[in-house]
Amino acid sequence: MPDMLQRKHLSAAASRAARMPRAARANVVRMWRAARYAVVQSPRSLFWRELAANPGQIGAICASSPRLAARMAAWVDLSAPGLVVELGGGTGVITAALLACGVPRERLVVVEYSPTLAAHLMRRFPGVRVIEGDAARLTQWQSEGYLPPDASGQAQPIHTIVSGLPLLSMPHPVRARIIQAGAAALAEGGRLIQFTYTLRGRSPWQMADLVLHHSERVLANLPPARIDVLER
Repeated sequence: MPDMLQRKHLSAAASRAARMPRAARANVVRMWRAARYAVVQSPRSLFWRELAANPGQIGAICASSPRLAARMAAWVDLSAPGLVVELGGGTGVITAALLACGVPRERLVVVEYSPTLAAHLMRRFPGVRVIEGDAARLTQWQSEGYLPPDASGQAQPIHTIVSGLPLLSMPHPVRARIIQAGAAALAEGGRLIQFTYTLRGRSPWQMADLVLHHSERVLANLPPARIDVLER
């Protein structure tokens, strides 16, 4: 009887040993698939794929740095009533900085033209209104009540626009429509924050009678960038 039990134990041990390589291989495959999915879905990977597919819309060789995003977010007046609208959400670097500086999710609207990046932003920032579409339609969305209302259901003014759009690399008619819509949608006394890789020259938003309030360079970005803060 003991010999029979011993043989059973040995048989079970041999069976486990035989299965271990297969189980180990399965674990490796699962880990590889998880790592591949993480890389493919990472913001950096999404940025490079969108840059390759739509270079005119992305307009930069590198995603905005956290330093640049933090400096832009620092110019948002959190005490002002109404909405903060980000034009060109991209992979969400500036969106994350806006939330980190204290902008409430229910008062933040992110506009992104790319369906891929818009879907990414919706997954990454639940509770934030992400609109997939052309920024030139901002006034239309505003008049149609498509933007988030306040607690009483009333329309909210747009007190700040934060733009990561590559305006200077866009065709002039496209740029003109976006600037016209953004300036018209911005509330009186509102603020517009735009970054550009052109370190000299006037901001395109000054063509829409917005007044330059402040300009600063962020050298800790690749490439170095300039932040323009304009007011209406």
